[in-house]
Amino acid sequence: MEQTIYRGLEGVHIDTTTISRIDGQRGELIYRGYDIRELADKASFEEVAYLLWHDDLPDRAQLDAFHAELAPNFTVPEPVFEAFRSMPAATHPMHAIRTAVSLLGALDPEAEGVDDANVHRIGLKLLAQFATFTAAYARIRDGKDVIAPDPELSVAANFLYMLNGEPPTPAATRVMDVALVLHAEHGSNASAFVGRATASTLTDVYSAITAAVAALKGPLHGGANIGVMQALEEIGSVEAVDGYVVDTLARPNGRVMGFGHRVYKVVDPRALILKDVAKHLAEESGDSKWFEMSLEMERVMDREMAKRGKQVKPNVDFFSASVYRMLGLPRDMYTPIFAVSRISGWMAHLYEQYANNRIMRPRLTYDGPLGRTFRPIEQR
Repeated sequence: MEQTIYRGLEGVHIDTTTISRIDGQRGELIYRGYDIRELADKASFEEVAYLLWHDDLPDRAQLDAFHAELAPNFTVPEPVFEAFRSMPAATHPMHAIRTAVSLLGALDPEAEGVDDANVHRIGLKLLAQFATFTAAYARIRDGKDVIAPDPELSVAANFLYMLNGEPPTPAATRVMDVALVLHAEHGSNASAFVGRATASTLTDVYSAITAAVAALKGPLHGGANIGVMQALEEIGSVEAVDGYVVDTLARPNGRVMGFGHRVYKVVDPRALILKDVAKHLAEESGDSKWFEMSLEMERVMDREMAKRGKQVKPNVDFFSASVYRMLGLPRDMYTPIFAVSRISGWMAHLYEQYANNRIMRPRLTYDGPLGRTFRPIEQR
């Protein structure tokens, strides 16, 4: 019987979910019924994390209680920092934070339980600690002291404070909040799927999240925003954008990073929001070079794709690169920042997976030789 092959699992539905909905034809992203545009405009990252975990937005008392639960969890055990100090200076930050998650599991004497209470306990730890150890690694590899978290600050403000060593401005905190909200969740993408598949074996939360971080590292997933910034730096000026895009597309399998998406057939709604954020940042900072280059790249891509009868629009990685650059964040930290946000979505998926678990066991269709006869090694 001939089997249908779904390469990359495209079009395959593995389960039902109430976490998020993506409409690629209309360019819509919804978190538990709320449009991403409204959440990015009006909600804090903590409100969105609460929404993803608890089915609805919190009232004031619930949000205050959530902050109170998070605050003591920002502190990261010293052995994690010691592990960072032992790593070569050139270690990719995603290797470092993947190692941190795994080490946190080893240090947690109650890591193994996958009951609701323990999964929630670990979720709170990781939601807070991702910000702490990500900022700490950036400082340690630069020879700087680790900044202790401020329990009074939000995740966004704490991350910027621990990274830069000084309290962030309200404007910078708000931009970081928006970026975290936009990256929090995106359905069964590669890292969420890997995390759920790992959890489906009933292994512990730390193991599942370690696997998710490993998947996020790839340049076709979370690593794409680094590729966007590398391209912008290589191009160097608005005037050079046109030639770069044309030359890149002329190569076999040439691809301009930050454009196109497996799901969205129109522009990624998160890209539209980040485009507006980038515009305001450029106006306020006076550093408009990266935003202007991004606009020109978008224009040239529209022109070149129209020649080919295609529509390939920016995705979330495209404008996030210039936003992070204008915030003064190191380029190789862009993907770890993605993880600081996406831990909220990963945990939401693990809550669903553990609550209604079935081990994932897809099959492969064998297309190799048959009927071969074994020959002793002397006769080969």
